[in-house]
Amino acid sequence: MATTSEKSKSLESWIWDAACSIRGAKDAAKYKDYILPLIFTKRLCDVFDDELNRIAKEVGSRKKAFQLAKADHKLVRFYLPLLPDDPEQPVWSVIRKLSDKIGEGVTTQMRAIARENPLLQGIIDRVDFNATTHGQRDLDDDRLSNLIEAISTKRLGLEDVEADIIGKSYEYLIRKFAEGSGQSAGEFYTPPEVGTIMSRVLAPEPGMTVYDPTCGSGGLLVKLETAMEEKRRADIPVRQSKTKGGLENPPSFAPLKLFGQEYVPETWAMANMNMIIHDMEGQIEIGDTFKNPKFRDKSGKIRTFDRAIANPMWNQDWFTEADYDADELDRFPAGAGFPGKSSADWGWTQHILASLNDKGRAAVVWDTGAASRGSGNAGTNKEKTVRQWFVDHDLIESVLYLPENLFYNTTAPGIVLFLNKAKPKERKGKVFLVNASQVFEKGDPKNFIPDAGIQRIADTLIGWKEEEKLSRIIDHTELKKNDYNISPSRYIHTSDAETYRPIAEIVEELKVIEAEARETDKALANILKQLGV
Repeated sequence: MATTSEKSKSLESWIWDAACSIRGAKDAAKYKDYILPLIFTKRLCDVFDDELNRIAKEVGSRKKAFQLAKADHKLVRFYLPLLPDDPEQPVWSVIRKLSDKIGEGVTTQMRAIARENPLLQGIIDRVDFNATTHGQRDLDDDRLSNLIEAISTKRLGLEDVEADIIGKSYEYLIRKFAEGSGQSAGEFYTPPEVGTIMSRVLAPEPGMTVYDPTCGSGGLLVKLETAMEEKRRADIPVRQSKTKGGLENPPSFAPLKLFGQEYVPETWAMANMNMIIHDMEGQIEIGDTFKNPKFRDKSGKIRTFDRAIANPMWNQDWFTEADYDADELDRFPAGAGFPGKSSADWGWTQHILASLNDKGRAAVVWDTGAASRGSGNAGTNKEKTVRQWFVDHDLIESVLYLPENLFYNTTAPGIVLFLNKAKPKERKGKVFLVNASQVFEKGDPKNFIPDAGIQRIADTLIGWKEEEKLSRIIDHTELKKNDYNISPSRYIHTSDAETYRPIAEIVEELKVIEAEARETDKALANILKQLGV
């Protein structure tokens, strides 16, 4: 009998082969907006078939089961208005048997499914499979037919593949698309090992609310749910061994309540599909979180959560001081506020902090420069001022320095900043720094952190375990002496020869300094012009 790992690899191979059936691996990522909804719909169809079969056993026939499901949609999770000529045939056959005007037919069927299921509106019906550009079909019927046939070769029902396996395979497909998407991949995908470390350290508990303000394809939210479930399963044998006679059935536990917001419509749809296909229920809103966060409480103030996790686009430079000043949600407190136009990293961090309840914790991924820009420079620096505010208010629990070339839209290493609004007494006045820059293996096209490395990093962060050339506990007084530089690379050298900071970090810092100088020169020129000088 195939193991869970073997089943997962088999499904991953199939799902990638199906994606490549259009035009080969090189161009597969270009068609993700077509491929993902079709595989998602195949899963919906096969699960709907399973539910119809269950009803048919009770009422005597599939024909009656179709009639009952049509009359009462509550009998199934999603009602699909796809009725084969022969009720014994799978509902997917309605799509598979399309032979003329296939693009138009698929689009019609997708929109019919969405009309019957409000939860799917805007998710599977936003793509026009018949779309053209300058009179040329974006995806012609021949290639679409090949894709449908490739997807048809494997059944994705409840008895064929567990939600966890299909979910992991779907995430695998998203990762493969990221590999072929170049710079744009960072907008929707975070390397899985980074998400796993973040979620294990945050250690969400059953029933907690979790939030991602820039959720992309929803991968980080899924990671939090997965981490919670894995920890609970690991705890069951321990509890059983302590109970006389053990437990006949493992205890049930409440799932996390998942909340996310995403700006790009196609990515928002991807996140919703990812949630559903993982069999996780979440609320994903669409819109610009920075200017219009959708999650509010009854009084209109920003809603707070138990955990927050995020990987916003790094160094966004299109938010102005006016955007911060116009905020009516108290996200940018006095003493912190505007971090400068060159980078909104600490602006996003302030939004995430404001989204935490009194005992909330968060993890956010940033460019390494966010930990050090402005430190050691003469004069004031807005970004350093915000960083100092976070240190002085004892909100930073730890900082993780990641290996280089993990992320799909950059070769820069990146850091993970962990916040805690209720730090334990023994950790107050201190920050835990981990330099994991050497904990990786070479990969193609990207490096990766192996399972043992993930476990090592997570255990180190959770236990605040100091280890030479890896981790250190730093007092706030030492941070102050170093002008509020919180980069682990400043305090932890990974080899005897290493005496300099990473070049990528210095280059990014210089870019910001140059941008600030240009802004200052521009402001000075305006003042001199007004004075008539």
